[in-house]
This record gives sequence, C-alpha cells and structure tokens, in this order.
Amino acid sequence: MSGARLAIIAGGGNLPRRVAEQARRTGRNPLVVGLKGFVDASLLTEFGGPELSVGEIGRLIQLMKKEGCEEMVFAGSLKRPDFSSLKLDLKGVQALPRILAAAKRGDDALLRSVMDVFAEAGFRIVGADDVLDDLRVGPGPLGAIAPGPDHWPDIRRAAEVAKISGSLEIGQGAVVCAGLVLAVEAQEGTDRMLDRIPELVEEIRGTPEARRGVLVKAAKPQQERRIDLPTIGLTTVAGAARAGLAGIAVEAGAALVVDREMVAAAADAAGLFIVGFTAADIA
Repeated sequence: MSGARLAIIAGGGNLPRRVAEQARRTGRNPLVVGLKGFVDASLLTEFGGPELSVGEIGRLIQLMKKEGCEEMVFAGSLKRPDFSSLKLDLKGVQALPRILAAAKRGDDALLRSVMDVFAEAGFRIVGADDVLDDLRVGPGPLGAIAPGPDHWPDIRRAAEVAKISGSLEIGQGAVVCAGLVLAVEAQEGTDRMLDRIPELVEEIRGTPEARRGVLVKAAKPQQERRIDLPTIGLTTVAGAARAGLAGIAVEAGAALVVDREMVAAAADAAGLFIVGFTAADIA
C-alpha cells in the first residue's frame, strides 16, 4: 500500500483535525474532504481539501480515486440529513433508495449502508482510532479523580439505560442521579442533552457546588465500530460541569476521547471524574 493516500471525510468538531494531523505526521498524505454544513472551514484551509455535500457520493469516489486513496476514515460529528432537500449527484441518486431503506432501521443501519457504497467502490474503511492509536479510552480513571463507591450504582444504572436506548437506535448516552434517570440522549446529541439538566429542580440533581450524578456514554450493542463510536471532548466536560454532574463514564475500549490530556486536565479542574468502565465494573 506504499504511496496510497488516506481520505479523511470530515464532519464537525476537533476529531477530524487530530486525525488529519496524525495522518500527516505518519506519512499517510491525507486528503481531507469536508462535509458541507458540518466541517470547520479552517481545517480545509490548512489541509487544502474540498467541501462536498453529503449527497455527492460520486464526486467523492472519483476524487478519492484520482488522488490515489485506498483507505478512508469518517471523523467528526454528523447529523442525519434532510433527504428531501439533499444535493445529490448521479451516484447519490442511485444509492438513495437503499440508504433511505436503511435509514428506516436506524442510524447504525444508515451508516452501514453508506459505508457499503464506498466498500463496493474498492475503498477500505478504517476507524479514527486506527489512525490515532491513543484515541480509545482504556479502563480506569482518565485524570486524577476517580469515582467513589457511591457513584458506581449510578454508573451501572446509566449504562443499563444507555444499552437499552442504543439497542432501540435512540442514542448512546444517559444521565442518572441517585438512581433517577434525568435524561436520555436522542437526536439532539450529548451537549444539548446536558444543557437540559440545569433546568430540572435541584432536589433531583447536582450543582457545581455539590456535584451528583453521572453521564454514561456507551456504544450501541449493534454499533458499527469503525464509525460513530461514542466520543467525549472538552465540550463534554464543560457540559457535565455546568450540569452539576460528579463525573463521566464511558465504555472502555469502545469510546473515543479527543485531546486526552486537555480533557483530563479540564475534568480535574472542574472536580469531575472521567472513567472507562469494563463489563466487570457494571456487573
């Protein structure tokens, strides 16, 4: 595979930049393609890549072949598009019926359908963690603060809720405080879910002065592990801090952290724990 380029299909957030920087450092000569409406424009300025609509599948395939790409990675946040107003090229039109059919079965089926289109065109799809080998969260605390014995019942409860929610293609996250489910992530995403917590009465939640409750993010049981794994970053920590939570727990080996050292430092400064839990921890 000598000389082959890595195509990075960039959505929102900092993850695409970190993947692109690492790919450049390791000599993989990245081709960064931004998804219109999601990508940070400065990333394309820095790496010189084009911006395409999510429906321009044919243009993307042609571009990657022209640029000598054999592998591709999807990185960054992306919300389900409005298919009725989506800009489509010919390949996008041809792929749309199967994608729409998959979309009715949930986001994971939708993503698998999209990945199949590119796999059939001859590209190997890799995960962002295949490029950034320190991206996956391991077991144990990420920073200096660890969850105490009183936090683990909430972690177990939230992990159970997240698993059920994920199996139903609802979302990957849940917030629990003293055994009470305060929020379940759906299409609004983690950040907006956390924004709802301070609106609840203080009797059932924590505050920045008296932190209680946890956010758990876990992969769906049917998760496609090369794309859309649960991801935490600085905005997650900031949201959890504003929500008065005691900490964040993610499934070890099945969640990603962007800017690990900065995230750990931010959590320590806010008085939050971040922990990777194993199946044994929540049994």
